[in-house]
Amino acid sequence: MHPINTPPFSRNFTLQFLIAVYAIYWIVLAFHPTNRGQWLMENVIPIATVALLGWTYRRFPLSNLSYGLLFVFLCLHTYAAHYTYQGTPVDVWLKSSFHTKRSYFDRVGHFAFGLLLAYPCRETLMRLTGIRGKGSYVLAAAIILTFSALFEIVEAAVGILAGSVGAQYVGLQGDVFDSERDMALGLAGAIIAMGILALRHRRRLRT
Repeated sequence: MHPINTPPFSRNFTLQFLIAVYAIYWIVLAFHPTNRGQWLMENVIPIATVALLGWTYRRFPLSNLSYGLLFVFLCLHTYAAHYTYQGTPVDVWLKSSFHTKRSYFDRVGHFAFGLLLAYPCRETLMRLTGIRGKGSYVLAAAIILTFSALFEIVEAAVGILAGSVGAQYVGLQGDVFDSERDMALGLAGAIIAMGILALRHRRRLRT
């Protein structure tokens, strides 16, 4: 395991700020969600993520950049959980402006998953395995695709077991290829993130 230069939590003021902001944000959006049952299911992910990050911080802290990227993704997800992914104000505006029936914020969420979480995945992979270079970029994108596929499987199981609330949670919106498109967007986000990181690393080597 490769250590990282992250300060103890008591001196990590950046992380403390992110936690405080997210806690307030989450509490505010916990009041009067559009669909309480769906909100509860959607919040399994952020609660489990925050608990895991807190539990591992002492022995396996991530960089503040990784925590910042996770913070942005969790904020997006928490926002969608409050309104449901099919009923965010963004989607209401898009539907009225472009006369479309489909909600697209779920697509944004899947793309953001790859774009924002590929870096923390690569960082974790490098520290656990020591893999460097091109392999680390490819494997990080592959991990994102794997988690995207696992999420779609879990989502389908919830849709089957949880009745009408589960059907709303899945949110196919009449698209038989919804799962495949979601996974493709997650992979696309990861490829873009890793491409940007690889270009930045190459420029550093040249200077």
